[in-house]
Amino acid sequence: MKLIVIGITDNPHPWFPPEVLEVIRQGKVFSGGRRHHEIVAPILPEGAEWIDITAPLDTVFEQYKRLAPSNLPPLGEASVAIASPSGGRLEGASLIVFASGDPLFFGFANTIKRRMPDAEIVVYPTFNSLQMLAHRLLTPYHDMRIVSLTGRPWPAFDRALIERAGKIGVLTDKEHTPAAIAQRMLEYGYTYYNMSVGEHLGNPELEKVTTLSLEEATRTDFSMPNCVILYPACCDSLATKPFGLPDSDFTLLNGREKMITKMPIRLLTLQALDLPKRRVFWDIGFCTGSISIEARLQFPHLQIEAFEIRPECEAIIHENARRFGAPGINVHMGDFLVGCDSVATHSAPDAVFIGGHGGHLKDIMAKVLTVLADDGCIVMNSVKAPKVLTDSHLLWDEACRELGLQQEPPMRIIIDEHHPIEILKAHK
Repeated sequence: MKLIVIGITDNPHPWFPPEVLEVIRQGKVFSGGRRHHEIVAPILPEGAEWIDITAPLDTVFEQYKRLAPSNLPPLGEASVAIASPSGGRLEGASLIVFASGDPLFFGFANTIKRRMPDAEIVVYPTFNSLQMLAHRLLTPYHDMRIVSLTGRPWPAFDRALIERAGKIGVLTDKEHTPAAIAQRMLEYGYTYYNMSVGEHLGNPELEKVTTLSLEEATRTDFSMPNCVILYPACCDSLATKPFGLPDSDFTLLNGREKMITKMPIRLLTLQALDLPKRRVFWDIGFCTGSISIEARLQFPHLQIEAFEIRPECEAIIHENARRFGAPGINVHMGDFLVGCDSVATHSAPDAVFIGGHGGHLKDIMAKVLTVLADDGCIVMNSVKAPKVLTDSHLLWDEACRELGLQQEPPMRIIIDEHHPIEILKAHK
């Protein structure tokens, strides 16, 4: 089956090169969004069939696949004819799909490739919206970090902020609006950017480009469709990402300094977890959130799930995350063993840190093992304090032995006058 994907802008009077016009003239079956249909309807050939691209996409692709009758060659081989949606036979025809901008730039051609991997695809692109916005601003875009928030959650955008990207192009939607983007940036301290917003780019009647501060953007409504380019307010305004957060800057649980993993221990703990190659990190018993926040800033590619039983810690981790500019930590409150969200609802971890266990270490480790990736690891810090009634290292050894875990040699650390810390690590 052959699909020809043609990129268009929001211009109500589109221009196409002669080659593309000839493809359209010979077409019989077309597809695209309803707005695309409005734009191209005047140039479609008489009797053209149209398939709306609407949710759910399963229905759309079922219509696409029904265009190839069973007596035709299978997908991936040259097709000489397809059936129209009304049941007729269309000799020598292909399905022609209209999509916004460059169909391979977060576009519908990628969806076709994923859903119909054996189909033959030909693409005729035009400029995407971020390219057009850069053109209007006379801004070079070869160094721009591209993030799509169109139907997608925040993680890729958060990562761009944490990594201090100098120029960020953002595709928006009705939820991730320019105002919502600006509000998130201000909440987590990324205040040193300006924002340019392009509305209805390519439409000579509605197109509008606005440059404003983040504070102004939170108070402004922009019409859809739009896109955003973020850039530092001045050339030297990007802050340097810290390596190791000062303990004194954290909000603590009841002001207790001993309820935070000290910065050198945090960094060594992250090293033991081998986070550069991990994908999903669980922090069980996060308390102040210091481990999760340090991990988020040093390894922003991670999906981080943080668990804690003490309700007062929820406000603390959110305050610390905002203070250090660490958006995107997923916080779960409640007893990890019984009252917390079911572990089955979260992505399987390949790295787990146990910061607190309340005497239920083996039970927690057993529950983790039900979802831990085959190459995953579990790390815990054990304090060697003389007045501690139960040695957590002994509990760890017992749990590892009974659960069949393989231990690595512990790392023993002493900082200033504090009690020695042992960093313990085990894996399947």
